[in-house]
Amino acid sequence: MNGRPVLFGSSLKNKGMGIQLSFQLLLVIITAVLVLTALSMSRDIGQAPKLVEKQTQISSLSSCNFYSGKWVFDNQSRPLYNGTNCSFMDDGMACQKFGRKNLDYLYWKWQPNDCDLPRFNATAMLEKLRNKRVVYVGDSLNRNQWVSMVCILESEIPNHLKYVNYNGSLVTFKAIEYNATIDFYWAPLLVESNCDDPSYHRVEERIVRIDSIEKHARIWKDADVLVFNSYLWWRLNLKVLWGSFESANAKYEYLGMLRTYELGLQTWADWLDTHVNRSKTRVFFVSLSPTHNRGEDWGKANGQNCYDETEPISNREYWGSDSDPKMMKLVELAIKKLNEKSGLKVELLNITQLSEYRKEGHSSIYRKHWDPLTKEQLANPSSYADCIHWCLPGVPDVWNHFLYTHLVYL
Repeated sequence: MNGRPVLFGSSLKNKGMGIQLSFQLLLVIITAVLVLTALSMSRDIGQAPKLVEKQTQISSLSSCNFYSGKWVFDNQSRPLYNGTNCSFMDDGMACQKFGRKNLDYLYWKWQPNDCDLPRFNATAMLEKLRNKRVVYVGDSLNRNQWVSMVCILESEIPNHLKYVNYNGSLVTFKAIEYNATIDFYWAPLLVESNCDDPSYHRVEERIVRIDSIEKHARIWKDADVLVFNSYLWWRLNLKVLWGSFESANAKYEYLGMLRTYELGLQTWADWLDTHVNRSKTRVFFVSLSPTHNRGEDWGKANGQNCYDETEPISNREYWGSDSDPKMMKLVELAIKKLNEKSGLKVELLNITQLSEYRKEGHSSIYRKHWDPLTKEQLANPSSYADCIHWCLPGVPDVWNHFLYTHLVYL
């Protein structure tokens, strides 16, 4: 034969080697896929109980009445933070700093009858609030709750990654790494009033512009979470203004406490109905925070109050005389109307009854006093005891525990 010889043996050998290599490569790929599948299945199997456990927990929490239960002394898991180390503690709530010696108030945990509240995980809360804005709107009791939340969360954040900024009625806490903002906005009546200055609101005649809220609402308009409260300031004899403060033709009248409160809530609800993005913003209303100014309510002598109290009230039926059920009913009706007629879900944090029991939890005399105390006051400490606001750590931490549970689990 002419030409170059054909090497049949060598060609077949090369082809056989190619087939063998391809088969080995295929075996490697199949083995790798099987290993990865096994690892994935193992991981999923490992996660499955946790997933089932969380789903069971969510189901339990969804059907639980958080607000029916009892206070349990727990010096293992309480308090949630060290109040003396909180960078942004308020001197009106820093009871340890101002000399309180009996510290049992720090260790009471709220235990619902129907479920266990999940452990407050500050990191999980910060993750939930990543790139979001929370605004607490209301009076100094809502500020009490805001300080509580800030103290819970800031303990998990390095100093250079957090700050608080004060700008008139607006106070802002920023968790930089999470781009999370938690604000407090001073609006004690929610609607416009002559008490809106955060520092100078002790006016002789309190006037409320009952149908005007936009001045305040523009500040919280873009919030992802809104937490409202408003009660105590409505207990005063408010004069209602129809028109603007600047108008010479404005009309003033007294409508009574309940009617005035009802109209204020209606203005608030109308604004929510019109402006809140239902797919973005979650709205909460915190029910009235009880005071303990009348010691006779729990068996003390007339004229006594929360001063020198060291234990909670044990009577499950206790209800203080300063807590008005009719006003609470107006809040419930306003929320129900928004939920049913407007399709806007407002969640009520019903903290009143459980807080009623905590007569010993107030700031009392253990706080900064901005006005010098007189000799008469010093001789009678109960005369200047603050039985409205709460020591921190303390009762407002539980209110925030409810908020945490709603935001992270429900």
